[in-house]
Amino acid sequence: AQQPGTPLSDQEYRQFFRSLRVTHHASTACHLRALYGCQNPLVRRLDEYENHGVIPEGPICSELPGTPFFPDFCTFSFYRCTRKRYFIKV
Repeated sequence: AQQPGTPLSDQEYRQFFRSLRVTHHASTACHLRALYGCQNPLVRRLDEYENHGVIPEGPICSELPGTPFFPDFCTFSFYRCTRKRYFIKV
């Protein structure tokens, strides 16, 4: 079992995003995030699932070259959505 708050492994990400691989599904999740924000229960459940049950607090480091740090997971998630880079990991 992974430690709560850690990102999913590559294999877990493949499974997590399997249903979202269709860009339409990923953009729908982003639309919900934009409409309701990170505090929406559905959005929180997705964020928790993506991070082994705990949404990370504080700064987030990402695999994005040139944009490695975000103040929190919500900002990182919004960045992925606005750039349509849905499947980038932290």
